[in-house]
Amino acid sequence: MTFAIIGNQSLMPRAFRQGLNLWSRTDGRPGSPTWAGAANAAIVPADEDFGSCLEILKQDTETRIRYMKRTPINPGSYLRISARVKAIAGNLPQVRIAGFAGNAAGNNVGGVPQTGPAVTLPGYGEVVEIAAIVGTGQREGVDMPWGRNATFGHFGLDLIGDNNGSIRIESIVIEDVTAAFVPGMLDWVDVRDFGAVGDGKTNDRAAFLAADQAAAGRQVLVPEGSYFIGSDLSLTSPTRFVGTLRMPRSVRLALLRSFDYPTYAAAFGDETEGLRRALQALFGYTDHSVLDLCGRNVNLTAPITMADAAPGLTSFSNRRVISNGQISIVPGPAWDSRTVTSTATFNPARSLNLTAVANVANIEIGSRIIGSGVGREVYVLDKNVAAGTLTLSQPLYGGAGTRNYTFVRYRYALDFSDMEHLSRLNFDDIEFLLDGNASGVMLAKSGSLNCFRDCYFTRPKDRGITSIGSSCQGMLVDRCEFLSNEMGDLAQNRSTIALNVNNNDTKIRHSRFIRFAHFAVMNGGGHIIEGNHWFQGDNAQNGLRFGGLVLTQTNAQTTVTGNYIDNCSIEWTNEHDPSPKFEGDEYSFGGLTITGNTFLASNTTEGFNWLVVKPYGAGHFIHGLAVMGNVFKSLYNKVNRIDSVDTSFADLNYQRMRNIQFQGNMFNGVNTYVANPVDVAFTQGTASNRWVITVDTALPFNGWVRNVQSVVATSQITNAANKPVFEMPWVQSALGSTRRQVALHWSTAARGSVSLRLRMDNPD
Repeated sequence: MTFAIIGNQSLMPRAFRQGLNLWSRTDGRPGSPTWAGAANAAIVPADEDFGSCLEILKQDTETRIRYMKRTPINPGSYLRISARVKAIAGNLPQVRIAGFAGNAAGNNVGGVPQTGPAVTLPGYGEVVEIAAIVGTGQREGVDMPWGRNATFGHFGLDLIGDNNGSIRIESIVIEDVTAAFVPGMLDWVDVRDFGAVGDGKTNDRAAFLAADQAAAGRQVLVPEGSYFIGSDLSLTSPTRFVGTLRMPRSVRLALLRSFDYPTYAAAFGDETEGLRRALQALFGYTDHSVLDLCGRNVNLTAPITMADAAPGLTSFSNRRVISNGQISIVPGPAWDSRTVTSTATFNPARSLNLTAVANVANIEIGSRIIGSGVGREVYVLDKNVAAGTLTLSQPLYGGAGTRNYTFVRYRYALDFSDMEHLSRLNFDDIEFLLDGNASGVMLAKSGSLNCFRDCYFTRPKDRGITSIGSSCQGMLVDRCEFLSNEMGDLAQNRSTIALNVNNNDTKIRHSRFIRFAHFAVMNGGGHIIEGNHWFQGDNAQNGLRFGGLVLTQTNAQTTVTGNYIDNCSIEWTNEHDPSPKFEGDEYSFGGLTITGNTFLASNTTEGFNWLVVKPYGAGHFIHGLAVMGNVFKSLYNKVNRIDSVDTSFADLNYQRMRNIQFQGNMFNGVNTYVANPVDVAFTQGTASNRWVITVDTALPFNGWVRNVQSVVATSQITNAANKPVFEMPWVQSALGSTRRQVALHWSTAARGSVSLRLRMDNPD
């Protein structure tokens, strides 16, 4: 390696002509004998080559010359010591640069080279430059690497070989040549200059800390090599990795000034491991709340769990953000789902537990439960192997009994299910490129206010976002897109679900969900679902359609506003109720507001409905539902009506309906106009004391005609003699076997036309 030596002479020792009392004959330390007054040394005032110089007659096997003032040795700096010499008489010796390596206590640093290469003088009068470079790091071109313990040196030269030769020596020069070794040294320091070895075995932590401290805001360079770090390491300087780190799993790397994913990926030489380590630091109170992927595409070869990324981390509630990049799945067996079958016993009195679970040790936390009496999106929240029990995310509706269940554990790109609590985690501008290989994100067991903003979930294998507990409390999903992996499948053949919710107060806004089995399965209440577009159609003619939004809590206290709901229904159930039959002390179906949405269907069957209520037990009714200002439109095929009750398990109790508002909606391609209250026109052609008016389909859910709010004559009411009748009739409602008839009673036989405003509920 060739160096262009560029330095200064600010470190140069005192010239010989100024006296020899600072030049030692041994190691240069205070008290050592000097060359002043030595019989075999003299100052030559005017050498033709050197001007003033020192002449020595070599008499000892090793003749030493050392400057007695300390020359400082700083980590990361390099000094060049040189002298010009020539032989003038006698034997021709060898000459070498040499020095005393001193530590902070003033003692010699053992085990380090303290002499440079020896040069044999070629002949008399021929000027030869002798030089060597000293520094703390083992760098190419460094003759005397002294390590971090050396703090100063006494420099000079040695005359070795044959005695009785006269040598003249020009003044010794010491120059700072650091710039020759580290271009742009003003911008960074090298960990090797502080003693880092990089052999993958030696603990280089101390060297990294020393380099970080010396950098003083400059960049720390980690050159090629494998550097073992044995305990937690925090670097406050910007850090650039060419080499890689090897650290125990529990040891944390905190890059306080280079806290971004690309730096961590470079630090560990692996994208999956780099993201694990970055997450470990993100949740490790490193003065950073945002992990920036810097637009990088992170290729994951296996799921990232917090048990792997941050061992021992069970709870975290401070705001943290993962932003600005892509997470891609590299196909492989690490993403394979695991399926376990088992028998277990359910008791509605302990509605969140399965007991006597066979094979419980092999059932993973986060597994979805499938079986008779199990609602959609029920997961294993926890398990007790010793007791043989499982804790569930939601109760089962099937009643008490011992049954066979299947437990399927999907694999997620980011899996937080081994954390007891995680709140305020934000994903911002992240694209999950799942490509049918993995699911997206599984949330922790509990938590709140976790957020997905401007994210894309592209082709999740099974699920986009999964909650196995209450970590979905207050979850935000804003301006995201979910693209199904089953877009080409018929709607009835799809199984993927974009997201599920177990708790309250989620906000799903301005997002797009394309061709899933369901866009969302949501328990809890207080949800705001606004400005989204979800569509689940297919290319079939007269195709089947299913629930897009599935609400599983009876008193939903939820608003569905300003959405585009395409080829799917809002399905309202109580499938997560351990006692699905209505009990007198509970709320039934209510608290749902559906306003200002656009509902579309195309190429579907006449029996399709956009709003479906499905009670899983008898006795339920609706006591608070507003469907107002919506547009319902069917293309290509007409549908009979917009609403229905799925009676697979039970029908509703129409006697108890109250406070239902169906008003201001627009219907296109729908055979039946549905409203509550509804205006019905009737004409009695023959005079009769009792007019019977049948209302078959105009009220929501084919409800009973329970109330007549008004009767208005739209023509003259006359008796059989064609004389006017001015009295008001009295009214009977809920007549007939279907309870959808109204009777108007007159004191005399009458005929004419009336308009009635009818309700299927009590309005209060």
